[in-house]
Amino acid sequence: MEKTIKINLGGILFQIEEEAYRMLRDYLQSIDHKFRNVPGGNETIEDIESRIAEIFQSQKDLSEVISKENVEMMISIIGTPDEFDQYEGTESGYQTSHREKRMYRNPDDRIIGGVCGGIGAYLNTDPVWFRLIFIIMTPVFLIGLFVYLALWIALPLAISDSQKREMHGSNFYRSGANITGKTSEYPYSSKVGSAFNQVFRAIGKVLFIIVRIFLIIIGVTFVLAGFTTLFSFIVIFVFKYPGSFSIDAGEFNLAYLPDFLNYIVTPAMVPLMTALIVLVVAIPLLAMVYGGIRLIFWFKVRDGYIWLIGLVVWVLCVASLAIISFNEGVSYAERGKTRSLEYFGPTPDTLYIMSGQKISDLHADKEIAVSDNYYKIYIDDNNNLVYIRSRLDISNADNDATSVEIKRQSSGTSRLDAIDNAERLKYNFTIKGDTLLLDEFFMIPPDTKWSFDEVGVKIFAPEGTIICMDKTVERMYHSYYDYDFVTDTENRYWRMTEDGLDYLED
Repeated sequence: MEKTIKINLGGILFQIEEEAYRMLRDYLQSIDHKFRNVPGGNETIEDIESRIAEIFQSQKDLSEVISKENVEMMISIIGTPDEFDQYEGTESGYQTSHREKRMYRNPDDRIIGGVCGGIGAYLNTDPVWFRLIFIIMTPVFLIGLFVYLALWIALPLAISDSQKREMHGSNFYRSGANITGKTSEYPYSSKVGSAFNQVFRAIGKVLFIIVRIFLIIIGVTFVLAGFTTLFSFIVIFVFKYPGSFSIDAGEFNLAYLPDFLNYIVTPAMVPLMTALIVLVVAIPLLAMVYGGIRLIFWFKVRDGYIWLIGLVVWVLCVASLAIISFNEGVSYAERGKTRSLEYFGPTPDTLYIMSGQKISDLHADKEIAVSDNYYKIYIDDNNNLVYIRSRLDISNADNDATSVEIKRQSSGTSRLDAIDNAERLKYNFTIKGDTLLLDEFFMIPPDTKWSFDEVGVKIFAPEGTIICMDKTVERMYHSYYDYDFVTDTENRYWRMTEDGLDYLED
């Protein structure tokens, strides 16, 4: 254990490490040499020693040992002897020789941010005049307010003794101010100015209370909004329970969208994209909650580096997600489609359109609605299969033949690739005499990515043809026009007219 030494500083006993003691001794010797032959130098040295004792007391309990780091911090606060100006004795105390002054915000004479107090100290003028100027200029297009805010942001706060000396242009404060830099009244204020300053301080306290209440309201809003959104995100995408957040959860199952990534991007990229999405969403929400807590409790903590690290991580995640999404999106750059046409043998007077395989027959684990409720995707994770609802349209034929057209559409890196993807889509239908059996869905082949695939069935029937549809087919037909209408009867009859299908009343 390093040797410690007991010292008496400003009438207070301290235990100090040997290396720290040598540093403090050299510092005090330099102070003594600086002020030894200056009138009133002994008082100045005593003030400095008292200030050093105050700093050590604030850093350590009396039972603890003063370390080298404590001494270095004390020197950074008070300053080195070389930074002190030369003094000449005067009746009122000490007056500094020429020293370059800097403008700071004055923490010892502030109503709101210390801007006017800092300007007053810099110009050796009663700050009440600057406060009046800002108040007078504020109603003029808010010029006073904007200038004040700009100075508040631009000017640093004079915290250390060296900064306060620079602000006042002297090593120590004038008009009886001691080494701590605290004064009971601003030294340049007249009695009238001091009265105005007291009024402004009272107004400032009221404004501060109002601002604090406003910031607390904002903080509570941030915490509630951030926490609720983050909680919803976790419940939906982790626990997959969308019912609490969706009125029509059966139509749009938001919770299954992350699982759908397996079918729209390269499988190897799914874990990385999932992690990036979580970070892109969670980091701003956590920042909102933390910022709200800061606004509510108004505690001071050195967390600038945390905000910076969080911002850098979030930007990197967004950039990485954008790059990956762009690379994956290249496979959807072009759109291609194929058409196939098949005719009925003899043209039937009555055409029966019945459902083949139905969606209700599937053993799908997940259901996702994309774009609208009529483009629905059904996922069978056990067999790694994707089914999509198809659409039906019935139009008047240009000739006397009845035919069925199957239009497949898909996307790809090129037009030819998109056409190849479209041709691979599996859709089943069967013509048996005057009956057409249509599946309610089509299937994407296994190990094939979803590429905005669509299958549309279009039936051309001559004018006068009677068409009978069951409920499933009728739903497919009406979904083509983006509305869901199904009759109460099991089968419904329609007639093809010049203007399209016309319902036949019973």
